[in-house]
Amino acid sequence: MTQSTDHSGNAEADGPHAYEVLARKYRPRSFADLIGHGAMVRTLENAFSAGRIAHAYILTGVRGVGKTTTARILARALNYQTTDNKEDSGPTIHMEADGIHCQSIAQSRHPDVLEMDAASRTGVGDIRELIEGVRYAPIEARYKVYIIDEVHMLSTAAFNALLKTLEEPPPHVKFIFATTEIRKVPVTVLSRCQRFDLRRIDPEMMVEHLRNIAKAENVTVSDEGYAMIARAAEGSVRDALSILDQALVQHASGEQSDEDSVSAQTIREMLGLADRSQTWDLLAHCLAGRAGDALALFKEQYDIGADPQVIVRDLLELVHLLTRIKAAGPNAAGHGPAGTADAGRATQMVEGLSMNALTRAWSLLMKGLEEIRFAPDPASAGEMALIRLCYASDLPTPDEALRLLKSVDHGEAASSSPGPSTAGASPKALAPTSSPTADQSISEQSAPDQEATSNTIPFRPRSEADSPKNEPATSTERAADQPVLDSLKDIAAMATRKKEKRLRTELEAYVHIVKFERGRITLRLAEGAPADLTNRLTRLLKEWTGDLWSIIIVDEVAGDATLRETRDEEVRNHPMIKRAMDLFPGSKILRVRDADMMVDDHQDDHDGTQDPDEDDLGAPSDVPQAKAATVQER
Repeated sequence: MTQSTDHSGNAEADGPHAYEVLARKYRPRSFADLIGHGAMVRTLENAFSAGRIAHAYILTGVRGVGKTTTARILARALNYQTTDNKEDSGPTIHMEADGIHCQSIAQSRHPDVLEMDAASRTGVGDIRELIEGVRYAPIEARYKVYIIDEVHMLSTAAFNALLKTLEEPPPHVKFIFATTEIRKVPVTVLSRCQRFDLRRIDPEMMVEHLRNIAKAENVTVSDEGYAMIARAAEGSVRDALSILDQALVQHASGEQSDEDSVSAQTIREMLGLADRSQTWDLLAHCLAGRAGDALALFKEQYDIGADPQVIVRDLLELVHLLTRIKAAGPNAAGHGPAGTADAGRATQMVEGLSMNALTRAWSLLMKGLEEIRFAPDPASAGEMALIRLCYASDLPTPDEALRLLKSVDHGEAASSSPGPSTAGASPKALAPTSSPTADQSISEQSAPDQEATSNTIPFRPRSEADSPKNEPATSTERAADQPVLDSLKDIAAMATRKKEKRLRTELEAYVHIVKFERGRITLRLAEGAPADLTNRLTRLLKEWTGDLWSIIIVDEVAGDATLRETRDEEVRNHPMIKRAMDLFPGSKILRVRDADMMVDDHQDDHDGTQDPDEDDLGAPSDVPQAKAATVQER
């Protein structure tokens, strides 16, 4: 990688001793000087070699990645011609030495290369003036090149006025557009241009670029300082050079100006950053639930000038890196913002963390970052974000809580006698098993100062079908590819496991079993049943079991009650519900829901799937389930 220095013209304009910032002093002047855009350079090289040069180009990317610089280099390549080249050999991207037009193009004073800032000249009148000049041939160069920066700022009328000329320009005219908001450019303009996306510069490449420039300036910067500048620049070369320029000035005027290199501490204080190692320690304290240590370290960083928003952003970077390693393996350790500098610490820390803990930390930190931006006291908001993260570190995830509920539920189901009151039990034990618990729950709900509204009462309906001796021995234990379906409950349970909520709903609401045999079902459908229910049931049974099932529909035989009717009857006869109805005269049962199915039903509701009536569905028949009945007082 070579660096080109352009001093010509500037000294005359600004004085013999005028200082030139690094972003201008080391601005690339040829394609060989560009870094990070190899794909675009190869495409242009092939196009120039084959003589397939487009009449319009559009360059897009974030600020500081080289859009305007590339546009000037492209204009120089289109008009490149040396003094010893008597015959015009055409455009070329190989510009080892300055040509007769290069200096004036680089300084934006060539009569045939016209730069226009669309942010300040947005009207249709400016475009009409441009179009009027298109008809005239270039004065000195090979092509007349129009460079329009921030082209997305043009008005709709200006875009419309430009379209015809842009599509069919004279052969001596080329257009080069640059924009940071490519989505704001009309598709009619995009379709008439060749598009190049200029990507952010990788941290490793940025560090190497900064190191070369510092060497040319006869200064040195610590490796950690280079990494901090690269992270702060976020892929923008101009931002990185501006930060480096500021660091050099601050170092030269500071107390440590006699040192040979710019220290990381100087750059950290300048940018308001926290020490990277302390950021790792802060994250470790938060994920381990050590709130006191985390707050003390946060205050220490804040006192030395670190911005709370920057601290939380650094934590987000580390959590993202840990999550990548957890998902993609140790090979992803070197792909963070700091490159390989964080690889060792990240690989070591990720061993004791779960994916659920990392994703939860990401969500909490994102919420905290948003609060810091709008809080009247950013430091307090940052501390609250860290406290939430510390106290959420040992909480169970929703799936872990559901498994715990099931395990508690199974343990209570094994007990044949009512247990003691659960007033002092853990909140995770949500399914009571005795009527004293029901009395207590209902009395708490009916406090004098509480308005009588809908109350959710956990309970467990017990029936002969729920007893362990009548449960299918392997209905939930068997492999999914070898199911044994001996009843409608088994089919409903299979539909639940296969995420067929609609089928499960219709089986429980509309199907009256007349006779059930393996491979042959005789049934009666209730009024309102979908016309395609039996066809879908036949197809899915064949898919699940590998056997062809025969389904016979009869109308003259009533058949058994539906699964929903059976379940509702169990609910009405349950002692806890009867007790609730006695305590609240005139109450009625509105909904019956299976506790372990609430999460899945909530997810399905987002997909637009709804039950045919107000009641929710029953759970798989082979596992005792905790249900919840909603009782409302009239």
